[in-house]
Amino acid sequence: MNEHPSLPKFGWLSPVIGNRWSEFQPIVQYQCEHILPAVTPEFDSLWIADHFYGFDQKTDPFLEAWTTLTWCAAKFPDIDLCHHVLGAGYRPPALTAKMASTLQFLSGNRFILGIGAGWREDEYLAYGYDFPRPSVRFRQLEETIKICRLMWSEDEPSFEGEFFHIDGAAAPPLPSVPPPICIGASGEKVGLPLAARHADIWNTVWRGSVESLIQKRNIVLAELDRLGRSRSDIEFSLTIERALPKDDAESAQFFELLSELTELGIEHFVLDFGNPRAAAEADRFIADVMAPLRC
Repeated sequence: MNEHPSLPKFGWLSPVIGNRWSEFQPIVQYQCEHILPAVTPEFDSLWIADHFYGFDQKTDPFLEAWTTLTWCAAKFPDIDLCHHVLGAGYRPPALTAKMASTLQFLSGNRFILGIGAGWREDEYLAYGYDFPRPSVRFRQLEETIKICRLMWSEDEPSFEGEFFHIDGAAAPPLPSVPPPICIGASGEKVGLPLAARHADIWNTVWRGSVESLIQKRNIVLAELDRLGRSRSDIEFSLTIERALPKDDAESAQFFELLSELTELGIEHFVLDFGNPRAAAEADRFIADVMAPLRC
């Protein structure tokens, strides 16, 4: 794990889906047996996506996020744990707060609450959840975050909001270290300013455009400045979906990309490598990309 705070962190995103490329075994299940025991000592965090079914076939195996991350917490006791990211509307805010404080307690303060406003309308409706317009979902997310922080810090917190309320919602034991909150957001009008207001960690997804990333970063920086928050109050993280390098040329390209992104202020890379079949496939990335960036 990275013990130097000025050097980039690296997270491994393990897919919860099983599909024809994994012989319909959930990829995280395979990785927990064959890959993660070898690679997690080199990584700082382990991330699990929050959806209920897949994007190709709804019948493909797809594991629930909280259950899976808790299972991973027990298997890998030395790595931070985060959802990528929870849909706020999938669970009542007080339940989210209680589950988070419980996992923080059981994991020894390794849990990060990754959360966002939610976007996948078909999934919400299939499960019988409301899916209001984006402005409402973001206000609901903001209330969820406020409720979480109250329930992590007060013995009998109460809150009356536009959408949610709690009344003496005790959630013992209170965490000795409140979980950091990672907000996944890319929307420039609402999402990014909200992340600047409330996030300990801001996460967005790499879409291949440096210019777009700079624009989003600058919106967050401007809002931090307006609020009087320090840049050091928030960590910038970026999710990249890319296969592990197979040769020196691919390693060099990966290193150059992450070096450039580090210069732009990215501090935590969340890497979705897809479905590698052996831990040795990660050796080249660890040696030729991660190690030089940590020097």
